[in-house]
Amino acid sequence: MHNQDCNFTPLKRKLKEQLSDITGHLQQVIVNLDQDGSCLLGELDSIRTKFMEAESISSTYYLNCFLFPFTSKYQEIAKSVYHLSQKNLGALIVIQREDGLDSLITPGIPLSAEITSPLLESIFVPGSPLHDGAVLVRKDMIISAANVLPLTAKTYGDRKLGTRHRAAIGLSEISDALVLVVSEETGRTSFCMEGTMYPLSISSS
Repeated sequence: MHNQDCNFTPLKRKLKEQLSDITGHLQQVIVNLDQDGSCLLGELDSIRTKFMEAESISSTYYLNCFLFPFTSKYQEIAKSVYHLSQKNLGALIVIQREDGLDSLITPGIPLSAEITSPLLESIFVPGSPLHDGAVLVRKDMIISAANVLPLTAKTYGDRKLGTRHRAAIGLSEISDALVLVVSEETGRTSFCMEGTMYPLSISSS
């Protein structure tokens, strides 16, 4: 990922704290190696979990960096994704950046509405005529909803990806769009760029 001129100090502080915690844990594991009763596998599993949490925090930091040059509503978007995740409501949100996307997606229903967290959340409520598909965001506006995205042709071994995740990866493979995904099954949040999916750790703040 390319670094940009962004400053999200609380996230950086949280990441530093997490990495310091990992460092301390690793040092303790090294000390415990001389003790026959220590459970190395359990300790390493705990460290692995902490590394995954650090990756999630780091991805959230970079997400904000990538979003803020293209929309001033990135906090509204993050808030809506957090709420959707808490409710296990599946969602797919496309943030247009430099590349035009009109020729790459099957257009849905035009909205042309300013981005707000309540509006974004309402679109993905089950039963809504707009919930099945992707929302297209351009600058500070929701351009349309219920858009259909191209699916990736990649396979990931035994890992099964749902349609939302395959669509998010698919569009990010052929454009510079940033695509946010909320899993309906788990509530987990991710974003896709350049054909790669990254986990997120979005908070309510």
